[in-house]
Amino acid sequence: MKQKRERRERIKRKLLNKYRLIIVNEETFEERVSMRLTRLNVFIAASLSAILLVVLTFLLIALTGLREYIPGYPSTEFRQKATVLAYQADSLRSVIEMNDRYLNSIRSVLVGDLGSLELNRDSIYSSERTPLQEVNLYPSREDSLLREEVVREDKYNILETATSKANYAFFAPVSGPVSEGYNVNDRHYGVDIVVAENTPVKSVSDGTVIFGEWTVETGNVIIIEHSYGMISVYKHNSSLIKSQGERVRKGEVIATAGSTGEFSTGPHLHFELWVDGQSVDPTDFIEFD
Repeated sequence: MKQKRERRERIKRKLLNKYRLIIVNEETFEERVSMRLTRLNVFIAASLSAILLVVLTFLLIALTGLREYIPGYPSTEFRQKATVLAYQADSLRSVIEMNDRYLNSIRSVLVGDLGSLELNRDSIYSSERTPLQEVNLYPSREDSLLREEVVREDKYNILETATSKANYAFFAPVSGPVSEGYNVNDRHYGVDIVVAENTPVKSVSDGTVIFGEWTVETGNVIIIEHSYGMISVYKHNSSLIKSQGERVRKGEVIATAGSTGEFSTGPHLHFELWVDGQSVDPTDFIEFD
């Protein structure tokens, strides 16, 4: 114990022994700087200087652009490009997986490697049969009234296979008796409605005027294109109010009826209705009289 104590005292004295550091002029031996030091002070000062130097170096590299000159340290632009490429690679991987599944499905169809689904015919019927109940097949009064109402509404609608045309209602261009009806055999693709001179002619539906000119045979003619491939034609007008390219609304006046053209025999409106390039009988959809 005594030796250990003496050793500690010896080390302590070495650390705390005071020394004088003197800087003199070599030529004149004039003292310039003089300071008192100990080994402990020198060790602490050196340690603090080293720590301060490390911290300053780290801050200089981390907070300035010098870090980009360090080999192996990525730049900001490089990191941004790497992020974008990572997102693109992930998206491409998803697309490739979808294409692989699609190609595998097509390959299975081409080679006939498809599983068959077996159904037991008897399994689709319930094992417990319920007795048949007596059903009243005669329509009720409410059902009859509803059917009549639907029939009346359907008269003014285009009944095509497409559901979008099922409820397309038309507005009567004029009101009056039909002097000559629709007859494909006689190449009469519309109806003639007798009206007074200068009776307003109205558009049967919303649309765009695609033709509005004078013709020798049918006089002033205006043609309107509607939705769903429908076209309405108005002939023998005394004057045209709308011109080509104008938009018109349902019920808007587009011309005045008259008796122009070589084929006209008196004041009337020749009206035609076309659907998908085929003429139809206007009286099936519009009530003129």
